[in-house]
Amino acid sequence: MNIVGGSITFPSVAIVILNWNGKAFLEKFIPSVLATDYRNKRVIVADNASTDDSLIFLKTNFPAVEIISNEANFGFAKGYNRALKKVTADYYVLLNSDVEVTPGWISPIIDLMESNPLIAACQPKILSYTHKTEFEYAGASGGWIDNFGYPFMRGRVFDTCEKDNGQYDEAVSCFWASGAALFVKAKLYHASGGLDEYFFAHQEEIDLCWRLQLAGYKIFIQPAAVVYHVGGGTLPKGNNRKIFLNFRNNLVMLYKNLPWQSALWKIPVRMLLDALAAWRALFSGDMGYFMALVKAHFHFIKWILLEKHPAIAPGKRSEKLTGWYKGSIIWDYFIKKKTTFSEIIDSK
Repeated sequence: MNIVGGSITFPSVAIVILNWNGKAFLEKFIPSVLATDYRNKRVIVADNASTDDSLIFLKTNFPAVEIISNEANFGFAKGYNRALKKVTADYYVLLNSDVEVTPGWISPIIDLMESNPLIAACQPKILSYTHKTEFEYAGASGGWIDNFGYPFMRGRVFDTCEKDNGQYDEAVSCFWASGAALFVKAKLYHASGGLDEYFFAHQEEIDLCWRLQLAGYKIFIQPAAVVYHVGGGTLPKGNNRKIFLNFRNNLVMLYKNLPWQSALWKIPVRMLLDALAAWRALFSGDMGYFMALVKAHFHFIKWILLEKHPAIAPGKRSEKLTGWYKGSIIWDYFIKKKTTFSEIIDSK
């Protein structure tokens, strides 16, 4: 909040929920969003051409919710880009439809971001909706990335989600903030070009945060704000489409954002590691995983040869990246059997 002429003013916050055939989630979680105690907020559902009765349900039961209708299912990235062009606010909150929020989840983050003009994006602590004492797979307590582009989090490394014992309750800068509940300054969102629409879904928020860091800004986690995420609402974990998007998009992100001297050797090493994972899956009988990885590599090479590559984010370029782990979490997790964030980071 700010004090202007003796009056308290609150920055405007637009909570934008992307929806595609998610009536059940909207019915379950919209009430908690509307009950948020932040004064200067709007709640908006951006609908990706749902074929269920999501919109009729919203208009009938939650008339206070604004609706933006996209013409087709544009996915996460393009769906948000299209919708946010129509939303004026100081801050955007990109909130998944399968998230239950707590009443005071907004103020700690806005206060933190207002305190430092260099903070471009931030996330709350994200716990599991079904196991409320555990960190949630897609959010946890702030994202990091390793030397070969594998993302992990304070509270989650690969499939290991830690219990929340307050071990990551400090508000600190990190590499990326989860797209499940992503706070971002609206002007910087648009100045950076928004989410990369080629990604469709998965890891587009990591790419955005990387570009914002390269432009000289910071990404933060504010654990004083807490939400609960169901996870896997659109593409369940293990879905071959999700596997394809994650591996393809990760390679595209490395190509876009790494210095060329690093990209020349890190991308081939990363592709080799992917190939080992693919053959391991094949020998264990998972043909779907194997084919998803082959398809991801093929589409990455096709992207390099045929697609128009977006420019790097404008502004001052900074190579001082917070949340970059210089080691390999593949080595730490699978070989050295270090399964928690603190075990991995504190050992260096």
